[in-house]
Amino acid sequence: MKLIVAIVRPEQANEVLEALFRAEVRGLTVSRVQGHGGELERVETYRGTTVKMELQDKVRFEIGVSNHFVEPTVRAIMSSARTGEVGDGKIFVLPVERVHRIRTGEVDEGAVTPLAEAD
Repeated sequence: MKLIVAIVRPEQANEVLEALFRAEVRGLTVSRVQGHGGELERVETYRGTTVKMELQDKVRFEIGVSNHFVEPTVRAIMSSARTGEVGDGKIFVLPVERVHRIRTGEVDEGAVTPLAEAD
């Protein structure tokens, strides 16, 4: 099991959601966040004062998947979030030690969505 955390441009968020749906990836959390990566700093004037804007608006996706769905999930995010410009974001794939589904009491592989199809 893995936790996939993706930080993407806000204007790409709907495309990422559509790509994940087409890849049959379900069960995710989406948050609006701010961050700074390789983007150039912006300078704006606010009420007559020059302000350096270092944080950019981003969207954070958190998706718990079984091992079978790691690569399809990463591919869906990569293809839909990429603009080719600095600031497209990052994808982190993290190991998950344990998962509990609160509603049913299922644990680990049975508690993440989606599950691998039977081969």
